[in-house]
Amino acid sequence: MRGHEKIVNTFSKAKAALPSQPLFLLGHSLGAQLPGLLQKPEQVDGLLSVAAGSGYWRDNAHRLRRVVPYFWWVLVPLATRLCGYFPGRALRKVGDLPAGVILQWRRWCLNPRYSVGAEGLAVAQSYGAVRFPVLALPMADDELMTLRGTHNLLNLYANTERRVERITPAELQVRRIGHFGFFRAQFQSSLWPRAAALLASLPRATAPSAAAVTGTTA
Repeated sequence: MRGHEKIVNTFSKAKAALPSQPLFLLGHSLGAQLPGLLQKPEQVDGLLSVAAGSGYWRDNAHRLRRVVPYFWWVLVPLATRLCGYFPGRALRKVGDLPAGVILQWRRWCLNPRYSVGAEGLAVAQSYGAVRFPVLALPMADDELMTLRGTHNLLNLYANTERRVERITPAELQVRRIGHFGFFRAQFQSSLWPRAAALLASLPRATAPSAAAVTGTTA
C-alpha cells in the first residue's frame, strides 16, 4: 500500500509541476504489467510498453520456456522453503526476493491469465478501470518474450485502446535488439525518437467500452 501511495504522490507532483503536459509512462517488461494495478489510473495519459508481455510461462520465448518449469516447480519452492526467502543472487537467478514476492510471482506465471487469473476479480477490475491508451513495442528477436505474450498482456487492459507495433532488427539495419536493447545508446537516434513520436500520437483516454487491439497480430 505504501508503494501505491508513493506512486500516486509522484504522479500528483508531476501533474502539479507541468499541469498542461500529458503524463506518459514507459514500462519495460514488468514495468508494463504493473500500471494495471494503479489506484488512480486517471492520472496517466498513456503507456508505452517496451519488450513486455504476460509472464505466463507458456508465453515465454522458446529457449526460456524450456527451463522455466524447473525454475517455478522445483528451484523456487525448494530454495524458498530452505532459506525463508529466494536466494536469487547466490543462484544467479533474478536476485534475492522475499518469500511472499517470489511465491506471488510464481502464482502469476503459472496462470494462463497471469496476474488477473491468479489474483481474481479485484485485479481484473483494476485493469478494467484503465482508460489511458497502451502502445506496445515488442522486439522480434526478444529472447524472453513472445508476440503472443504481448497480446495476452494487452488483453488485460480490456477497456482501452491498445496498439502493437513490432520492431525487427532488419528495419533498423542492426544484427540484434533483444529484450534490453531498446535502452542502448546505439538506438538513441532511431528507436527513441520513434517512441517519442508514437507517444505524442496517442489519443486521449477513452470512455468505458470493450476495445480491440490494433497492429501486429500474434
